[in-house]
Amino acid sequence: MSEVTFNVLPGGAFSGSVRVPGDKSISHRAVMFASLAEGQSEVRGFLTGEDCLCTMKAFRAMGVRIDQLAETHLRVHGVGLHGLREPAQALDLGNSGTSMRLMSGLLAAQAFPTTLLGDESLSRRPMRRIVDPLRQMGAQIETTARNTAPLRIQPVDGGLHAITYKSPVSSAQVKSGILLAGLYAKGRTEVFEPEPSRDHTERMLRAFGVKVEAEPGRAALQGGQTLRACDVEVPADISSATFFMLGAAIVPGSELLLTDVGINPTRTGVIEILRRMGADIELLNQRQFGGEPVADLRVRGRRLHGIDIGGELVALAIDEFPAVFVAAACASGETVVTGAEELRVKETDRIQAMCDGLQALGISALAQPDGARITGGRMQGGTVDSRGDHRIAMSFAIAGLRAEQPIRILDCANVNTSFPGFANLAASAGLRITVQG
Repeated sequence: MSEVTFNVLPGGAFSGSVRVPGDKSISHRAVMFASLAEGQSEVRGFLTGEDCLCTMKAFRAMGVRIDQLAETHLRVHGVGLHGLREPAQALDLGNSGTSMRLMSGLLAAQAFPTTLLGDESLSRRPMRRIVDPLRQMGAQIETTARNTAPLRIQPVDGGLHAITYKSPVSSAQVKSGILLAGLYAKGRTEVFEPEPSRDHTERMLRAFGVKVEAEPGRAALQGGQTLRACDVEVPADISSATFFMLGAAIVPGSELLLTDVGINPTRTGVIEILRRMGADIELLNQRQFGGEPVADLRVRGRRLHGIDIGGELVALAIDEFPAVFVAAACASGETVVTGAEELRVKETDRIQAMCDGLQALGISALAQPDGARITGGRMQGGTVDSRGDHRIAMSFAIAGLRAEQPIRILDCANVNTSFPGFANLAASAGLRITVQG
């Protein structure tokens, strides 16, 4: 992957109306579930970022016909739960932890072996959290000695059996991988979590005709059910919209409208956090895209203040915390984040990377084992290493709106994994950004 650097000039303000690309989590699941369904499904608003394209390529490699009718419009010819074929080679899932953890669940039940690979970043991420419960269901999965990818999955004589699993972490990826394995298992599979995590899997399985029991912190289903084809409209991704919410919120005088944003209640923690910091965020035109709630968000810039952010909000905004760290740097007073140790095992150690980057820009940011203490102040310029983490790169790009000097952000190529066209869209809204490389 070629080197990409973002160069951001200081100042500016966000204005106008923006529609960010489709939700990554929902795009992954739409392709997976449509592939496992009986009949043809159409997916509109599909995110064409590299992560989701890896999922699409993987299912094509296993014999699923997927027609790309337009850039974001797919027609998927489902093969049913037992219609996948052995791929000719290992499945390379790039940077996508969602693909690897969810697919490990459904592939553990197939009658053929598979190997799941990832890029350097994904190959460092912990897989024991999904491999252990799948092994309890009878799955045969090998990892490296560090419990990381590649994952080598062998077929199981007699198939998988259902379990009741109490997960030590709140993770939609872990929960979803277990539930997908549970579709193939004998009996009823049930997952408990310490805090509620995203429920896109439960909602979409219902849309495909699967009976799922779900409540905050618990999900269950009976094995042997059939998925029936349906059409999926993918909302705009709230994680991608977060960078634009941040940009409008931190600059007094900004006013930005974000359209068609998914506001699934398991994903709106970032709205709650920014509002507690004093942000003016209004939800307009609330409606449904299939089983997912959406709205238009109007964000107006105001002065923010520091707050304490505890574990109850972390699971509802885990991917948005790089942006939250930048909001804290722009707020008056101190922001204290606790209960966020999960951030240390994302694409990179996001706690350390964000604190290092903020310190490089002149902000007091002290990393803690499960969070950070950030004191808002004057944002200077400087060079920040995103460490190949797309969300860190985009967060520091937005910080340029409040910086006093230019910011240079290194290692930004992975932005295309989740948000192709980010720099152009941000520039159209008012960010003074150029891309080098």
